[in-house]
Amino acid sequence: MRAETESNGGWLSIGVVWAIALVGSVIVISLAYGGTRAWFGDADALGVYDALGVVLATSVVGALAAQLATRRPPGFVVRASASVGGAALVVALAALVVAPTLSA
Repeated sequence: MRAETESNGGWLSIGVVWAIALVGSVIVISLAYGGTRAWFGDADALGVYDALGVVLATSVVGALAAQLATRRPPGFVVRASASVGGAALVVALAALVVAPTLSA
C-alpha cells in the first residue's frame, strides 16, 4: 500500500508536460495557418513538422526533468511513459491539424 501512495504524487507533472505540448502545438498550428512557410531556416513545405518535432523533443526532456524533480522512484517509469505518451498524442493530433496547410 505504501508504494501505491508514494507514486501518486507525480501526476501533476504529467499534466504540466501535456500542457507544454499543447501550448507548443497551438503556437505551431497558429503560425502554420497564419502563413509561416519557413521553419528553422527550412522553407520546405514539410518544415512545419520540424517545428512539431521540436515541441515533442521539448516535451520529452521536460517529462524526464519533471519526473526526476518529483524525487519519487516508485512509479517513475509509469509516470514518465504517461507524460511522453500524452505529449506524443497531442503532437500527433497537431500534425493532423496542420496537414491541410501543406497543400496551400
